[in-house]
Amino acid sequence: MNLEGFKEKAGTLGVLGVVVTQDGEEKAKYLWDEECRRNVYSASKSFTSCAVGFAVQEGLISLDEKLVDAFADDLPEEVSENLAKATVKDLLTMCLGQENGNLMGAQRPQYEEEDWVKMSLAIPFVYEPGTHFVYNNVGPYLAGILVQRRSGCRDLVDYLMPRLFRPLGIRRPTWECDPMGLSFGAGGLFLTLSELHKLGLLYLQKGCWNGRQLLPEEWIMESTKKQVENNLDSYGYGYLFWGGPEGTFRADGKYCQLSIICREKNAVISLVSECRDSDVLTKAIFEEIYPQL
Repeated sequence: MNLEGFKEKAGTLGVLGVVVTQDGEEKAKYLWDEECRRNVYSASKSFTSCAVGFAVQEGLISLDEKLVDAFADDLPEEVSENLAKATVKDLLTMCLGQENGNLMGAQRPQYEEEDWVKMSLAIPFVYEPGTHFVYNNVGPYLAGILVQRRSGCRDLVDYLMPRLFRPLGIRRPTWECDPMGLSFGAGGLFLTLSELHKLGLLYLQKGCWNGRQLLPEEWIMESTKKQVENNLDSYGYGYLFWGGPEGTFRADGKYCQLSIICREKNAVISLVSECRDSDVLTKAIFEEIYPQL
């Protein structure tokens, strides 16, 4: 695979590394900087989606469970009709029912509250759950909290070590915590380019890794299909995964931390980046790399 055209464009966009695997073979890799662990920002959400998948498989969580039951001890004094309707599934689709994004990057250092679970559930549920796509860190954060509580693990890293990280050959990573010391499932996971790429490969292989089925194929397919419209394009949003051009779907973090699963080409394209123009970078990927697959 010839990356020269992409490298010419990517070098001016702040891309730090790219790797392409097709048919189980690494087709191309190029680094503009050394491959160290970096914050993958909201690509962390896809790892939280994966954790929920394991918890569903183990019977710890049901997507149909009401939040008022799952978080019975954390509810506000008055439970609104919309909050009463919200389910665990709504935590994964960005259709929770709140009007604005909360627990976002610039907001988190400013909160005086330390119990973010109670704080999150006290935010008004303006819309009926499932009806309005609003990009919001509350859903994936609460989903990660529920996995931690139901599993009895001290954090998401402990939960995912034997189930995901160790089987994929990922040494114990760092993950941002809330003020109570619980993993912040909406962001703050630190990984190398190659480690992020492995999540894409696992999902391309429908949950199978080295002959072992880690996650059910049904969960992989359900979490990466269009569950809701996303207000931005026609590709939709799954369970903490974005849909994309050419039938692709992706883990996607701020400044373009990407693992793009190209199922029709049996390929994965992953990048770490400091890019502030995702549209231009996405265009470069689908003009310079995708046609060569």
